[in-house]
Amino acid sequence: MKIVSNTSPITSLAAVRQLELLQQLYRHIVIPQAVTLELTGAGPAVPGAKEVQTFGWIETRQVRNQALVQALRQKVDPGEAEAIALAIELHADRLIIDERRGRKIAASMGLKYIGILGVLLEAKNSNFITDVKPIIDDLIAIAGFRISPRL
Repeated sequence: MKIVSNTSPITSLAAVRQLELLQQLYRHIVIPQAVTLELTGAGPAVPGAKEVQTFGWIETRQVRNQALVQALRQKVDPGEAEAIALAIELHADRLIIDERRGRKIAASMGLKYIGILGVLLEAKNSNFITDVKPIIDDLIAIAGFRISPRL
C-alpha cells in the first residue's frame, strides 16, 4: 500500500506519542521533501522532526512535477502542495491530510485521502488501540488539533 503524508498528521501524532500507529497500519509512508523541511527546518522542538530523520519506515522523496507543485502552491502551503503532487506521481492508495482546503483539492484530483481521525478509527478497528477518545482529547490539548463541531 502506497501512503503519502502531509506535515500536520505527523506532527500531531508525534506530539501525542502515537506516530507508530502509521507504521502499524501502513508499514511504510512516504513524505515529500517540503514536509521533511517543514518538520526539520524549525529544529528538533517540532514533534516528529527527529522521527522523520531516524525512522526507516518514513521515506522522503523529491517531487518530479514541479509545475504542478507551483500551481498547487497558489492554493495551499508547500508541504500540502508537494504531498498532493507526490501522491499523484506515486499513484498513492491514500494521502494523509487534515487541512480542509488540501482535502478538497486532493479529492478534485481523484486522490483518496484520510485524516487523523480516520487513522485513529482504522487503528481501533485493527485493534492497535482500544479507545479513540483519549487520543483525540490529547490531540486537542497537546497538539492544538481542531475538530469540526459536526464531528
